[in-house]
Amino acid sequence: MEEEKKEEHEHHEHVEHTSKKNNLTEKVRENPWMLGTFVLSVLVVALLLLTFTGGITGNAISSSAAAEKTLAFYESAGISDLTLASIEEISGLYQVNLNYKGSVVPVYITKDGKNIAESLIPLESSSSTETETQEVPKSDKPEVELYVFTYCPYGLQMEKAIIPVANLFGSKIDLKIRQIGAMHGEYEEIEAKRQLCVEKKYPNKFLDYVKAFAEDTSIGSCNGDATCLVPKLNTLYNQLGIDASTINSCMTTDGVTMYEAEVQNSGAKGIGGSPTLVINGVEVSSGRSPEEIKGVICEAFNNVPSECSQTLSTAQASAGFGSGTDSGSSTASC
Repeated sequence: MEEEKKEEHEHHEHVEHTSKKNNLTEKVRENPWMLGTFVLSVLVVALLLLTFTGGITGNAISSSAAAEKTLAFYESAGISDLTLASIEEISGLYQVNLNYKGSVVPVYITKDGKNIAESLIPLESSSSTETETQEVPKSDKPEVELYVFTYCPYGLQMEKAIIPVANLFGSKIDLKIRQIGAMHGEYEEIEAKRQLCVEKKYPNKFLDYVKAFAEDTSIGSCNGDATCLVPKLNTLYNQLGIDASTINSCMTTDGVTMYEAEVQNSGAKGIGGSPTLVINGVEVSSGRSPEEIKGVICEAFNNVPSECSQTLSTAQASAGFGSGTDSGSSTASC
């Protein structure tokens, strides 16, 4: 009798444990931040252990292997709709930037591939709202060039931040969004040609198109798939009063020539990172809020206009598709 009770108790514990595990999986899927909190706690403990045991012994894995491990980790947790945007080294770790439903989420993995977390806690305070002072040649009408890949999450971030600045200055600056080429696939080249044609055929609606494109998460979720993308673009065209047939025809003619010229231009200037901001021919650094970009441009005027006394948003635009903002500071690029 006692044995039966023991077996029944063990069975009950097993069922309860399985139920809790399933509930946790569901909660993680519905609330991805829970996973970030958990793995961050694990990383903090792991890093403390590494500190007292001599750290990583030099068995570093490659960046591509780190990206594969990161994606595999999330897939094992039931989060499969992630793709790699880019990867870079930061503070002795790999920062793996993941595409998630049109937005870019950075996560961090130690170079030995054994620990992962979704955020880092800076030990030194820094101001993310201050723009670097740059020596930029002054002019009456500054020439502002923003070089991007059309699907680069950080290029999209900078475009969303610079458009309010362009609207503020109007004809007092000469703003041009320049195409570098394509690094994410053929669909990025196609979009570059599309944007060049929108600018050529509908110059007064170009920035409206770029803004609407960058803020539409449903466009980002298509990942360039034409079957998914074309209906959304047609809706966008209708909203802005752009004729789809005019743009499509341009893309197979002038669009090809303009795109090739853009690629040659960026190559000749040695520009390969998205975003790259160039003012009056000099590459400059800027934060990714409208106010920070405005500050850099104001330094390039011979006579500072009244617009420079107006305050724009100090919130950093979010990386990737979407209209949100980001509380952090980013200098990442594609």
